[in-house]
Amino acid sequence: MLGRLFAGAEERDLSYQQVWGSGIDVSGFSTWSGTAVNAQNSLQIGAVYACVRLLSDTIAALPTDTFVRRNGDRVPFRPRPLWVMEPDGPGSSRIDYMQQVVVSMLLSHGAVIQVLRNGSGEPVALVPLDPTRVDIRRNKQTRAREFVIDGGSAVLPADDVLYISEMRRPGSLKGVSRVDEVKQTLGLAKALDEFASRYFSNGANTSGIIEFPGNLTAEQAKELVDGYEAAHKGLGKAHRPGVLSGGAKFSPTGSDAEHAQMIQSRQFAVEEIARIFRVPPHMIGSLVPGAASYASVEQNAIQFVRYSLLPLVAKIEEAHARLLPGDAFLKMNMDGLLRGDSATQAQIFSTALQAGYMSVNDIRRLMDMRPVDGGDVVRVPLANIDLTAAGLVEQRERVEMASKLVQSGYSPEQVLAAMGLPSIPHSGLASNQLQPAENAQV
Repeated sequence: MLGRLFAGAEERDLSYQQVWGSGIDVSGFSTWSGTAVNAQNSLQIGAVYACVRLLSDTIAALPTDTFVRRNGDRVPFRPRPLWVMEPDGPGSSRIDYMQQVVVSMLLSHGAVIQVLRNGSGEPVALVPLDPTRVDIRRNKQTRAREFVIDGGSAVLPADDVLYISEMRRPGSLKGVSRVDEVKQTLGLAKALDEFASRYFSNGANTSGIIEFPGNLTAEQAKELVDGYEAAHKGLGKAHRPGVLSGGAKFSPTGSDAEHAQMIQSRQFAVEEIARIFRVPPHMIGSLVPGAASYASVEQNAIQFVRYSLLPLVAKIEEAHARLLPGDAFLKMNMDGLLRGDSATQAQIFSTALQAGYMSVNDIRRLMDMRPVDGGDVVRVPLANIDLTAAGLVEQRERVEMASKLVQSGYSPEQVLAAMGLPSIPHSGLASNQLQPAENAQV
């Protein structure tokens, strides 16, 4: 079959990617469970769709901007390239573009993005391509990478393509597709879905054999089966009582869903898929009662950001930074995903303000609030005052200590010298608290 399929492929311009992406169920692509799984139909599995939608929607919604470092400070890079907010030209959506990039990384060998440039060589548009139609090879003369579309109908040089693979084997030009690598697991999940659908479409507990005394012709047997199925087949007719006459007897041969462990198997398949995509099961609606508390769910959300989103985001940022001049880079802000509840957030901001590493306006910007006058001044923890006034506080402490020493009878000149204070002329009027030592009353 495969020989006939690929025979004359060059004349028909048929490639392996086209056959794979078409969803044709050929034996070479089938799994042990008997189902065919590829990048196109894997989204038909509910858990896969939930994981891909969760990751792609979350990353696509992250605030994105361009920055450059100057003297150690990160400042916005302006003018910001138009392709950052409108990747596929004016009127296009950044969220839709980023969703396509992430979906390609999750379901195929990587995201393949064609870079369109103007006459000056500057990028003006980014067009995501179908990765199942793209192969990667090295040019025989230059040894540079080039991207082959539809088996050779078009060839793009590496300078005109952003390629973002999620994982790559050593020495390989092409990324690893998780759908290809774990297709047996996904095939089992798909088979369980199909089995469940057929199970309920054929009735719940009526699968079995109708025993009839004597011999029946083929036509009589068919009429008996058709009549019984007409009354009991289908989800709407499940569990209805049946009536057989003429000595006929129904002997069930199947088992219910619980005895067949179908429910447990489907639950385990969901957990397996969540593990493949590194998604906490509770985020796709799979949570065993009593298995997780609020605290563990909150920590799972933090781990989701660190170990699921961050690797994808880092690769996306690095790839797009190549399109920016100099030291400019693309940054996707994930700070909002790491914030806790209102009480925890207020405690964090209070500590940051008192410790002096954030200003009032820094906090207000994180809260999407307008800045206030004087809010850019950093405060110190001593008395929560302006940083420029910290010297006055220190001098006040020295003066108070010197005053106590002088009132205790020490020489004013020596006290000033010991405390590092300048000598200040005295008015000559003694305080009523200061008396000569010989006049002191014992």
